[in-house]
Amino acid sequence: MQSARMMARDKKVSVQRWLIVPSLLILSLCLQSGGGQKKKENLLSEKVEQMMEWSSRRSVIRMNGDKFRRFVKAPPRNYSVIVMFTALQPQRQCSVCRQANEEYQVLANSWRYSSAFSNKLFFTIVDYDEGADVFQQLNMNSAPTFMHFPAKGKPKRADTFDLQRIGFAAEQLAKWIADRTDVHIRVFRPPNYSGTIALALLVSLVGGLLYLRRNNLEFIYNKTGWAMAALCVVFAMTSGQMWNHIRGPPYAHKNPQNGQVSYIHGSSQAQFVAESHIILLLNAAITMGMVLLNEAATSKGDVGKRRIICLVGLGLVVFFFSFLLSIFRSKYHGYPYSFLIK
Repeated sequence: MQSARMMARDKKVSVQRWLIVPSLLILSLCLQSGGGQKKKENLLSEKVEQMMEWSSRRSVIRMNGDKFRRFVKAPPRNYSVIVMFTALQPQRQCSVCRQANEEYQVLANSWRYSSAFSNKLFFTIVDYDEGADVFQQLNMNSAPTFMHFPAKGKPKRADTFDLQRIGFAAEQLAKWIADRTDVHIRVFRPPNYSGTIALALLVSLVGGLLYLRRNNLEFIYNKTGWAMAALCVVFAMTSGQMWNHIRGPPYAHKNPQNGQVSYIHGSSQAQFVAESHIILLLNAAITMGMVLLNEAATSKGDVGKRRIICLVGLGLVVFFFSFLLSIFRSKYHGYPYSFLIK
């Protein structure tokens, strides 16, 4: 009887031990999990605090490879980061990078000094000479490039800004950021009085000219003068100057791998500033050829002189129209027609 009691007691103690061990393991895991979560929260808090401190000093935070990996790539992170990958050093000769950086600074300042500013969005920059390893890590071979790194998950294709098609104007960047982050930034540009001063000088010049010629204003009725002015406006508008003003495209594009500069954009959805200048000159040359052809046909001068004028005008129209058509074919791939120049 006593032996049976002892066996029952030993069995009970054994069961209690088996219950205590799992309980201790579960408690240990809970403590570790709680400690890990607290450590994660502390690390996140430190990262946000550091980013806010840097942002208070300057609107755009400069980053090298180590800072990029720690504050942009590595978790935990509950904030979005806009990164401009660029090459601003003079030896890189990237004029587009400097122009894009000016617009980027305007956008970052607009966000930093707005009433909606928070720790949910930060603007950073990675220069090639300070973070070449980052460029290699992301397989990036061109600059400037704008990327959005969301608070959760990896960047998607739409998180890379389409610079070639849209341009790098601050307003376009703000619209893209609003689409990716739901953060709306109203762009505030510093006052620029150069346009006002230029207009005032132009009005003063015209007014002074009219005053000096106040006794002889027949030049106002000069049809040739008004025709030339109208042609200048037409050339400017048909070459895409208004599109440049709205979209703010780069002047040209330099390939960082081979240093080759492209003045004509390869897509029909975009253009460079240099491209619009080329189109303007081609249209002007074609128009000059048409004017010479008309002059040769309507004038009553020497026949030999008229023949020379006709040949020069015909040459201008043929050559420069062929050049213009070849540019059109290079942008609209698959266009079947060409003339002289392919």
